[in-house]
Amino acid sequence: MEYCYNCGTKLISKELEHEGIIPFCPKCNNFVFPIFSAAVSMIILSSDKSKMLLIKQYGKDFYRFVAGYINKGESAEEAVYREMFEEVGLKPKYIKPLRTKYFDKSNTLMYNYLAVCDNLDVNTNYEVDHYAWIPIEEAKVALKDAKLALYFFEQYLNDCSQN
Repeated sequence: MEYCYNCGTKLISKELEHEGIIPFCPKCNNFVFPIFSAAVSMIILSSDKSKMLLIKQYGKDFYRFVAGYINKGESAEEAVYREMFEEVGLKPKYIKPLRTKYFDKSNTLMYNYLAVCDNLDVNTNYEVDHYAWIPIEEAKVALKDAKLALYFFEQYLNDCSQN
């Protein structure tokens, strides 16, 4: 962060006791802590974990996970249930938190979840151009152009192989 989000003054570095060097606005006389968005993405699997639901959105020709921003006052878990129902009409049997990763491109901290579904009857909304239940062994290839989704999927596979 280079400028104060309140007044636009260029920030300086200043020591804050017990915190270290923190950006500081000399005009507002305040320390400026980072502000970023929070979002969820889901590895959606069939109950036998043999298939993964992937979607294409916004006119892009590559697969990605169902994802969305966490609303003010909403927990990450509530956002998972809401986004899945809004975008693909599914209610998961259960969800499990997996990993987080900061995504610089959109200044967003992504919370990734595993979501397992009994019902595979997808009902998409206007945000989804296309969807497919992909066999799990083909998912890496399908996600090759979605770097963040591929990272989460590879971490999921790595975690599964260690259990």
